[in-house]
Amino acid sequence: MSAISRWFAERVPISGDRLRELTNEPVPNHLKRWWFCLGGTPAYLFVVQIATGILLAFYYQPSPASAYESVRYITEEAAYGWFLRGLHKWGATFMVAAVVLHQMRVYFTGAYRRPREVNWLIGMALLMCTLMVGFTGYSLVFEQLSFWGATVAANISNQVPLVGGFLKELLIGGDSYNERTLSRLFILHAAVLPAAMMLLLFIHITFIRLHGVTELKFEDEDGDGAQHFNFFPDHFYTELTIGLVLMLLLSFMATVFQVELGQKADPLTTPEIIKPEWFFYVTFRWLKMFSATFAVLSTGFIVGAMFVWPWIDGLLRKVTKKEEISTYIGIVAVLLIIGLTIWEAAAPH
Repeated sequence: MSAISRWFAERVPISGDRLRELTNEPVPNHLKRWWFCLGGTPAYLFVVQIATGILLAFYYQPSPASAYESVRYITEEAAYGWFLRGLHKWGATFMVAAVVLHQMRVYFTGAYRRPREVNWLIGMALLMCTLMVGFTGYSLVFEQLSFWGATVAANISNQVPLVGGFLKELLIGGDSYNERTLSRLFILHAAVLPAAMMLLLFIHITFIRLHGVTELKFEDEDGDGAQHFNFFPDHFYTELTIGLVLMLLLSFMATVFQVELGQKADPLTTPEIIKPEWFFYVTFRWLKMFSATFAVLSTGFIVGAMFVWPWIDGLLRKVTKKEEISTYIGIVAVLLIIGLTIWEAAAPH
């Protein structure tokens, strides 16, 4: 063993003490509460999506002639295909929810403020990529709802001033859904967006290491300053526990609530009900409430405001002299999002 150790030490000159020093960054005491550890949750789910997505890609064929049949084969004939598809589907649902909850936690704890404004921008970019991954994955099944959902999304994109035509062309590869659309959506879903997310995650984690985790002090903590504990093994065990619980939950959902296969897409028959995935309910309801132009422009304005919120927050606090003004705005926004989502889910289509 000593000879093997010397061989590795010579070629990989990293000592155990050096490795522990690199990984044992002090972690603020509030991260012992699992609901503050939501940053690692979407990262874990992203790994699950990559792993299950690769396995599903062995069978999936991104063309209108064969896409639906390949999904049917995965669901009904491939060994454990139904389970892998269930893990991928529910993993996507949980990942979107985890990213949204993590962004909300950052917002309501003011963790986006100076000097972490840039990392907020990166987090918002990750949120947008996550939503786009969810949309493109939903569109690949080539069911009636996914086909017409992609068609509606392309038409909505076309309403964006100046760049609408480009966005529509980028999404579906033409003026309307065609034989190139599925392959384009597949490349976006399986290559472009995951690669962008990996790069953004690397930058995001790098900034976290540079700035450190935002420290929060609670009334039940003793001492004048914030308390800390080691990342490894204490925080690592917390993240590991969350990962194991998520794996059990995903397995349960994939087994008990199996993903079904809807009716094959028919470009000549518009379904009576066109319904997106749940995380687009609020946008869908917003589009129904107003004209297409106003809905698209106002949505773009809201998303743009979310990106630059650290600076808007600073301006609002300066003008109103209220430190918690963003908290009140956030509460109203969350209630509005929940209300519109429930409204769209319950409303007859």
